Amino acid sequence: MNNYKIAVIKGDGIGPEIVDEAIKVLDAVAGKEGFNLEYNEFLLGGSAVDVFDNPCPDETIKGCLNSNAVLFGSIGGEKWDNLPKEKRPEFGLLKLRKSLGLFANIRPAIIFDELINASTLKPEVIKDVNLSVVRELTGGIYFGQPREKMADVAFNTMIYTKEEIERIAEVAFEEAMKRRKKVTSVDKANVLEVSELWRETVEEIHKRYPLVELEHMYVDNAAMQLVRNPKQFDVILTGNIFGDILSDEASMIIGSIGLLPSASIGGKVGLFEPIHGSAPDIAGQGIANPIATILSAAMMLDFLGENKASQRINTAIKNVLQEGYRTKDLASFDAKEVVTTEEMGSLIAEHAAN
Repeated sequence: MNNYKIAVIKGDGIGPEIVDEAIKVLDAVAGKEGFNLEYNEFLLGGSAVDVFDNPCPDETIKGCLNSNAVLFGSIGGEKWDNLPKEKRPEFGLLKLRKSLGLFANIRPAIIFDELINASTLKPEVIKDVNLSVVRELTGGIYFGQPREKMADVAFNTMIYTKEEIERIAEVAFEEAMKRRKKVTSVDKANVLEVSELWRETVEEIHKRYPLVELEHMYVDNAAMQLVRNPKQFDVILTGNIFGDILSDEASMIIGSIGLLPSASIGGKVGLFEPIHGSAPDIAGQGIANPIATILSAAMMLDFLGENKASQRINTAIKNVLQEGYRTKDLASFDAKEVVTTEEMGSLIAEHAAN
């Protein structure tokens, strides 16, 4: 029996609620497929600040590095917004990603037929949408040096090295090889020198993948095309800030940010999390949608090589939605019964174990 050590970071706000449901589903499929998951819990974000006065304690980094994968909920909230930057929850997550060497963020956006009316776009526009955003995670303007804020002026620098671009491009082309073999590289090469290097480097990496179609698209056009015709995209490859924005846009195409999972990879350990925030305004009410976290857990199983178990989870979610169960955020979309966070997790776990 395979045994996997999973670092669990529940985080803040709704994080503990949604992670608990993902663990429930993971245990259901582990028992069915004959492997074992050993969970070790660590603190990150606001909860870590409250205990350690540090949003990313060394203990958390060491614990994650000694695991096979990390299951993560969400962090942040108004309670910690006025702290110095280095003590804010978001700084802790950036530090963890950097410490684990997680340079690639993969965010799939797949429409569920059962939720096609949840999108604000016409059904014929979004039916069969299945795309994946591959976002560079540790470079670009979020990490560029120098950076400074003065009384009347502030500046940030967008910096990418050729090596950083090469490795994220390789991830995107490998992802495309598993899918429909098309990469759309998104940049702003008409005005940014950084994007000129990005485009040149992506072209070089493309030579290693002759079966993959490559197209380039400016980020402003890509934002429009995602709304106009999202089905044209397979894998979207882009930098940190552009990927941050475009993947959130993709979530609204699908209908709810509560439906999109993500995987951060590149180092020895992968980190798997929903793309939404901690939603402190609904924490503890039992109304958060756990599906994005459960889908992230399925991506984690794929990362570990437990593909049958991952497929069980995806099928279970589809079956539960087909039966008309919805959490509150999706209550107005063909709901036969509105269920709590815990009830949704239990329903998916039950289906996954059958």
